[in-house]
Amino acid sequence: MAKDLPPATIELIAQRFRAMGEPMRLRILMALREGERSVTELVEQQETSQANISKHLQVLTACGLLTRRKQGLNVLYAIADPGIFSMCDSVCGSIKKHLDTQAKLLG
Repeated sequence: MAKDLPPATIELIAQRFRAMGEPMRLRILMALREGERSVTELVEQQETSQANISKHLQVLTACGLLTRRKQGLNVLYAIADPGIFSMCDSVCGSIKKHLDTQAKLLG
């Protein structure tokens, strides 16, 4: 990360991390990794209410992680920047390594 980022940019970065710090939002992002989905598809896949999915989609869209488009009566959501998955993969790999190390230490 650049040392000379303006405070407003740092706040935007923090906003994205906060948005991604909620488990349901991470599950939504992972579901959208395979391609765009409608709200209905996400509700069925995540086994939660439409209101809950819509709330999380609004947060993810507001911080620039998702795009949305209307198709007939449906609203379809997609990943705005697939680069977020390289960060997710890095974090997942780090956690797996940590858990593997802990498992070896415990026996």
